[in-house]
Amino acid sequence: MTQRFPSHVTLTLALVLVASLFALPAQAADAPASAAPKAALTVAVTTPQSGTLPQSLTANGSISAWQDIVIGAETQGLRLVEVNVQMGDRVKKGQILARLQSETLAAELAATKASLAEAEATLAEAQANADRARALQPSGALSTQQIQQYTTGEATARARLQSAKARLAADTLRLNQTHIKAPDDGIISVRLATMGAIAQPGQELFRLIRQGRLEWRAEVPAADMHRMQPGMAVKVVPAGGSAIDAKVRMLAPTVDPATRNGLVYVDLPAGNAARPGMFARGEFVIGQSSALTLPQTAVLLRDGYSVVFQLGKDSRVQQTKVQTGRRLGERVEVTGGLDAHAQVVAQGAGFLADGDLVKVVKP
Repeated sequence: MTQRFPSHVTLTLALVLVASLFALPAQAADAPASAAPKAALTVAVTTPQSGTLPQSLTANGSISAWQDIVIGAETQGLRLVEVNVQMGDRVKKGQILARLQSETLAAELAATKASLAEAEATLAEAQANADRARALQPSGALSTQQIQQYTTGEATARARLQSAKARLAADTLRLNQTHIKAPDDGIISVRLATMGAIAQPGQELFRLIRQGRLEWRAEVPAADMHRMQPGMAVKVVPAGGSAIDAKVRMLAPTVDPATRNGLVYVDLPAGNAARPGMFARGEFVIGQSSALTLPQTAVLLRDGYSVVFQLGKDSRVQQTKVQTGRRLGERVEVTGGLDAHAQVVAQGAGFLADGDLVKVVKP
C-alpha cells in the first residue's frame, strides 16, 4: 500500500531543493572574487639621471686622397721596358716605378762627354796662345790684330767648353728621366703603364696617393660653418665600416652657391679601412650640455613613438610618450614628456601593456 503526503508538504520539499541548487553556484562564484589580483611582471624601476652629453652636428661627404700625384714620362718616343709596381703597392720616395729604353740616350751622352773633352783641350791650347801673345805685347813682336785674334780664340774656346758642359747636363738629365721614380712616399692608386708602349711627355703612367693620407670632405650647411674649427674632434663612419676618430684639418674659404654647403676637410688616421671614393657619415663634437637620460632598455618604439612605462601609486604602469634626443653608450636623452622624478620600468618594458599590475624589486 503506497503512502501519500499532503500537497503542502510536497510543495515545501520542492522549494527547498531548488533553493539549494541555486545557492551552491553562488558560493562557488564568490570564492575567486575574494582572492588578491596577481602581478603581470616583476620589474626594476629607475628615474631619469641628470648628466652632461656632447653636442654634435651630423654631416655627409666623400672620402678622398689628401693629394693625388700624377706621374708620367718626361721624354718623348721611348719604349717602356720595365714596370716594377702594381696598383695598391706602397712605395718610397725615389723608388724606381718603371724604366724606359735608354741605349740611344746613353750613346748620345757618351758622344757629349767626348765633345766636352775636346772642348777642354781646345781651351787649354787657346789659353796658352793667348798668354804668349800677351807676354809679347810689350816687345812689339806681334801686331795688335794678332794679339786680338789669340785672345778671341781663347774666349771662343771657353764658350764652346761651357756649351759642351750644358749639353752634358741635358743629356745626363734625359738619361736619368728614363728611370721613372716616385716623387714621395705613398700608395699607387692608378697604374696605366704597359710594357712595350711608347711613352709620350705628359702621359699619365701612375697615380700616387701622397703619403697614403686620406681625408673626409664633409658637406656642412653654410649656417653651421661658423661652428666648425680646425682641430675639432670628429667621428667618421664609412659605409659598411666602423667609426674612425679623426680631426678637422681646415675649412673651405667658400660655399657652393648651388647647394649652399661648405666643405670641411677632416684628416683620417693611417691604417683605417676607408678607401677613396667611399661615402661616409660623421659627427662633429661642437660642445656639451646638461641632459636627462634613461637606459636604452627603458625606452621602447611603439607605433612610431618613443614610449616608457611609468609606475603609478597603485603599482600599475602607464604607457607614456616621450621625446628623445642624443644617445651616448647605453643611455638616451629624454627631452620631453617625462618628469625628472618619475619612476619608469628599467627592463622588461617590452612585455607590458598599459595598465598592467607589476611587482617592483630593487635593481
